[in-house]
This record gives sequence, C-alpha cells and structure tokens, in this order.
Amino acid sequence: MKQRKKVLLSWTALVTASLLSSHPSLANDELTKASKDPKQWVMQAGDYANQRYSSLKQITTANVKELRPVWTFSTGVLRGHEGGPLVVGDVMYVHTPFPNVVYALDLNNQGRILWKYEPKQDPTVIPVMCCDTVNRGVAYGDGKIILNQADANVVALDAKTGKELWKVANGDPKKGETMTGAPVIVKDKVLVGISGGEFGVQGRMTAYNLKDGSVAWKAYSVGPDDQILVDPQKTTSLGKPIGANSSLSTWQGDQWKTGGGATWGWTSYDPQLNLIYYGSGNPSTWNPKQRPGDNKWSMTIFARDADTGMAKWVYQMTPHDEWDYDGVNEMILADIKVKGTPVKALVHFDRNGFAYTMNRETGELLVAEKYDPAVNWATHVDMKTGRPEVVAQYSTDKNGEDHNTKGVCPAALGSKDQQPASYSPDTGLFYVPTNHVCMDYEPFKVSYTAGQPYVGATLSMFPPKGENHLGNFIAWDASTGKIVWSDKETFSVWSGALTTAGGVAFYGTLEGYLKAVDMKTGKELYKFKTPSGIIGNVTTYEHGGKQYIAVLSGVGGWAGIGMAAGLGGDTDGLGAVGAYKQLANYTQLGGVLTVFALP
Repeated sequence: MKQRKKVLLSWTALVTASLLSSHPSLANDELTKASKDPKQWVMQAGDYANQRYSSLKQITTANVKELRPVWTFSTGVLRGHEGGPLVVGDVMYVHTPFPNVVYALDLNNQGRILWKYEPKQDPTVIPVMCCDTVNRGVAYGDGKIILNQADANVVALDAKTGKELWKVANGDPKKGETMTGAPVIVKDKVLVGISGGEFGVQGRMTAYNLKDGSVAWKAYSVGPDDQILVDPQKTTSLGKPIGANSSLSTWQGDQWKTGGGATWGWTSYDPQLNLIYYGSGNPSTWNPKQRPGDNKWSMTIFARDADTGMAKWVYQMTPHDEWDYDGVNEMILADIKVKGTPVKALVHFDRNGFAYTMNRETGELLVAEKYDPAVNWATHVDMKTGRPEVVAQYSTDKNGEDHNTKGVCPAALGSKDQQPASYSPDTGLFYVPTNHVCMDYEPFKVSYTAGQPYVGATLSMFPPKGENHLGNFIAWDASTGKIVWSDKETFSVWSGALTTAGGVAFYGTLEGYLKAVDMKTGKELYKFKTPSGIIGNVTTYEHGGKQYIAVLSGVGGWAGIGMAAGLGGDTDGLGAVGAYKQLANYTQLGGVLTVFALP
C-alpha cells in the first residue's frame, strides 16, 4: 500500500510539473508558494524578500547544543564555495565554484547522486575572475535549474534529469565579462547580472524568458537613458526626477563605455509593487583621478519594474567612488516601523560601512548610519542630499595619484561584502556578518585594454588601529540605525546568516566553524568545526519530520584568495592577502557540504 501511495504521489508531482512548465505564470505562483513552505529552501535567499529567515523551530536555544553532523558530501572542488544548496521537495541541488558542477542529491536515499552536470568551460576564464572562481548558487523554477557559469553562459537544466534545455551567452570572457552571482526567477523571467568591474565592463541586469532563454529586457548601470532604462521625468532619485542624460553627464567623454557598475550581487522582489531591487558596483578604474564626476549610476540601488526593466527610482550611495565600495550587497525587504511609522522598508548594508533604511515604494531615505564603529572615510550621510560627507584625509582623489592614502576604514572589501544578512520578524532585528578591516590605498594611472585588469590602485589591508580582530557578527536595529549587540570574530564573517523561529541565528566563520547564537543576546550556544573555512550561506529545511541545517565549507573568496589561488604577497589579491595570512594556520582548502540535525 505504501509503495502504491508513493508511486501515485510521484505521478501527481510529474503531472503538476508538466502543467507548470507549460504555464510560466502558474510556475511563478508555485515558486512563490514553495518559498513560503519552511520545509523547503527553493531560493538562494530563502524568499523574494531576501530575509533568510525560517519559521522552522524544532531546533531551539534550549536544544541547539545537541546539534550533530549527520551526513556530508564532497564537491570535489578546491576553490571558494559561496552560496548554498537548494531543497525542492525530496531533492537537494548543490553547486560548486569553477568548473560550476551541479549535483542533484536524493534526500530519501542518504544524499545519493541523482544526476551531475559539469559544463565544458575554457579554463582561460579563471584569470579574468577578480576575487576567486566563486559562484553564489543556482535558481529553481518551472521545473528548471538555472546556472550562471563562470564563462558568462546562462544554462537551463531539467530539474529531474539534469538535461540541458537551453543555453545563452550573457557576456564575453575575452572582455573580462564573467558571472559569479546567483540568478533569480521572477514570474516568467530569469534575472542575471554580470561580473567584471575590475576589467572595465559596462554593468547590466538582463531578464531572459524562462521558457527559451530569449532576452526580455536589458538594463545597463551606466550610459545613455535608453540603455539604462530610465524615464528622465518619471524615474526619481530621493523623490525628484533624475532628468535627461543623468548618467552621461557625470562621465568624461566615452568613459561610461568601460565604466563598470557590475551587478554580481543579490536581487530581491516585491510582488505587490512588482519591483525588483539590486545594486550596482564600482566604477572603473579604481583610480578616481581618471574619471571625474559622480559616475552615475555606479554604486546605486535600482528599483525596476519586473516586466519591463524600467527604473522607478534610483539612489547612489557613494558618488565618484574612491575606495571600491561596490553597492551590490543584498536589499532586504521588511515591513518595519521607522520612528513609530509603519514603512515598507528596504534595508541595505553597503560596502561603504553605512546601513541604509529606505522606503522601497518611493526611494525615500529614512536612516543611514555606520554599522561598524571603525568607519572613518565619511563622517555621516546628508539626509537631504543623500551624499556622504567625505573626510579629506581619506580621499584618495584629493590626495592624488601615486600617493598612499593610509588608514582608510573600511577596506575595499567593505564593512560587509556579498555575504548576506538575515532579518527576523520575531525580534525585528537584522543579523549581519561583517568585516572589521582597514586599508592603505594608492591609485596610479592605468590604460584600458579589453580583457586586461583595469584597476589602477595598490592596496594593503589590516585590522583597525589598536585592534586585532577582522570581523564581527552583529544584531542591527534598522529603525534607529544602531548596533544592538556585537560578537567579535578573529577573521571576517564571510558566511551568509540564517535566523529561525527557534530563536537561533546561524553563521559560519573563515576558520570553518558553524556557529549558533541566541538572537536576543548574541550568546554563543553551539559551534562545530567543518572541514574547511565557511564562506557559504547557512540554510535550513525539514525532511521526514526532522529539521536540518546545511552549509557549504570551502575557504576562498576575496578574503581567502591567498589560499585559494596560492598568492603570497601582502598586496596580492587586490590587497587582501596580507590581512588574512594567518588563515592558513586554521584551515585548508576543500569543498564539503555538511548537514546537521538533532540526535
């Protein structure tokens, strides 16, 4: 009888999948519904709001100390493992950095491999990947798994078989265009960004039709109005129309064509407003003297119509960036009270060290405060103009080429890089993995050659003066812009956070520890050392009535680039190698998925 029931369920699932694949709008409804099922983890960020919160509560502050690893899976790849697995029904989908292998694992059979997809990629793409060969995960929808390959190909795979269904070229690695970000499926479209700000790419967000991979719309970060998909009168910044040529007028000549503004971070979506939100990265080059002006719309939060790509509002956080403070970190959508007033908020922890709370409907700036006490490059953000007040001592532009500007905080990798924070509706707080790192920054003249690094700066990184730790895990009140509590970490916390209804927040450390802390106090409740440093994002799911915690280990990424790429000079890895040299004393390379549960 049990066997017959299982066959019937499988047949029903097959019919459902078939129906969904022929009706993309139904598929989107199904994806939205699945994202609300805490037993599954169907999106990299957990849901469209990027909250990384789970209502599962079998694991609590009282029993989390009993957590144990119950099974593991080796990916067979040695570079940095960012992102995390997806859980769809009884199947877990695990990805790797280059060569971007995708595994489908059977949760009913001890993680047995159902299928494996390994793309054939030219290894010459590796040298044009700025900060390790990372990949932040696959997307699921409409019976498909979507993979962004390092070589800038976007691939749709059959979720049941791993068979390639379509493949499109989203960029050209010979120009330095690569892909590291996770795709996001919204309605009948796949949204993908591009990496390559250090190679002078023209950053963009592209929407492909989920059915066949054809282009639905493409929106650049910098350039002419028709390319960046803005309406000079209807698109606003802090409530005012941006006007004609809002980007072009802030670049010298044709510099916008190699202007950067890459889009390799995270994308969120508000179904009620039908708006997608994401950030653009640094302008090219890193030498600010060579590109006078605000360099719009690099370093910008975009709110775009999901169907057309047209921007409703924009906000540039770091005009004329002088420090490589990419604006690509996740936009977390949460309905919170700000100064006593309920707000449909967007909360963004920027690389520049300021945490922004905005009205996600209008783009109004509500809060902008430092979320790391070391931040010194600016005193504050002017709430009327939205511009940071830059401290002249730390202005690499004012100090000029071939001058080493010392002690700038944060370093180029930011007070937080791409490692996503989490929001708990239970506490109303945001849980943020941070970097506590400063730098010396010396710009120099550089010329553009397609496919060659277009950086033009030498950096070195180190802890803030008088301190010896490189990271903190913090709880943040986005309504007031204040740190509630802060836990010190020896190294940067490069892992994505997870919060749960059990009152527990989880994150990983660069030494390799999975840690669990009390969300109210920050008190450490549990830690377990996995085989390698953790730069992956912690996820949770339920299977067979039991709650599991899963995380990818595999040291690397920008913080671990010295180990991942075998670099030794203090200024190697765009300045990161010197700061993290001691990491090799704590962990070694190796991609492993570790799954935990209570006994």
